[in-house]
Amino acid sequence: MEGIKIGNKQSKYPIIQGGMGVGVSLHKLAGTVSKEGGIGVISMADIGYQEPDFNKNPMQANLRAIEKEIKMAREIAGKGKILGANIMVALNNYKEIVKECVKNKIDLIISGAGIPKELPEYVKGSTTKIAPIVSSLRCCKLIVKHWIKKYNYVPDMIVIEGPEAGGHLGFKVEELQENKKPKLKQITKEVVEYIKEVEKETKREIPVIAAGGIWDKQDIEKFLSIGATGVQMATRFVPTYECDASEEFKKAYINAKTEDIKIIHSPVGMPGRAIYNNFIKQTEKEKCKIEKCYQCIRTCKVADTPYCITKALINAVKGNIEKALIFCGSNVGRAKEIISVHQLMKELTN
Repeated sequence: MEGIKIGNKQSKYPIIQGGMGVGVSLHKLAGTVSKEGGIGVISMADIGYQEPDFNKNPMQANLRAIEKEIKMAREIAGKGKILGANIMVALNNYKEIVKECVKNKIDLIISGAGIPKELPEYVKGSTTKIAPIVSSLRCCKLIVKHWIKKYNYVPDMIVIEGPEAGGHLGFKVEELQENKKPKLKQITKEVVEYIKEVEKETKREIPVIAAGGIWDKQDIEKFLSIGATGVQMATRFVPTYECDASEEFKKAYINAKTEDIKIIHSPVGMPGRAIYNNFIKQTEKEKCKIEKCYQCIRTCKVADTPYCITKALINAVKGNIEKALIFCGSNVGRAKEIISVHQLMKELTN
């Protein structure tokens, strides 16, 4: 297995740890994954939730926490390692968060939950590389052509997120029905063929990364064999000692059965995959009282939303599972124990 090249750096293994928020993949997990030869990714979704003034001034708290988290992750990872940030386009202060990551010399920004049309503009003149998340060949073509035409910028990487991924999904609800679900393998083949053409035209190498439902070494090898440069995995990294989430969050993964996983209607207007717990069941019957809006996602309509997604995700990461939204991938039912990142990387690459 060859690593993934980003700028003048290369990872040892072709594995990216997916960004998980709120607070599930911060400096401890991302730094350790990078140290162990993968590419660790810090989630920027309400990254400052632990700051003392987060409730009063969430935007400033988030911007302040970026520098802290990147610095601590680098201390764990060590010199020459690749460190990434996952930034959702739908975030209210998307531009400011991107620029703060660039200021702190993050190596790679992976961006989805919307189309990152202006992203090249925000990283201009920096060493930070950028990768859009796409869910189809059509979406990939749209972004690539737009970036080249408007900014003369070729994507530094493409991340394909299939329908088996956790959290918010780039598909319509009807597309996520079992008999209509697109196959990640097929989407990857299509995108790889298209990117080969773009590479020939632009004389640039563009790694293609497959994500969503990838679990073991066999899965990794399957996607490498059809032309992907690497894979992105998130769910597998939650039940690790180094994951930044609470023990209760990790145990929720270990205790989850396949039948506990459902596609839910997120308060921000996108379908998402999560553990169908009592909290979700209750909010389907009656709305929660929202005492404060954290101004997190542009698409959230406070008057209509059944619950505050920021509050529900913070409850999850802190271990208040009874009042939590617990996002997960489709394979979470296969998680059986908490292990170290070192052990997991060994298992995936040995």
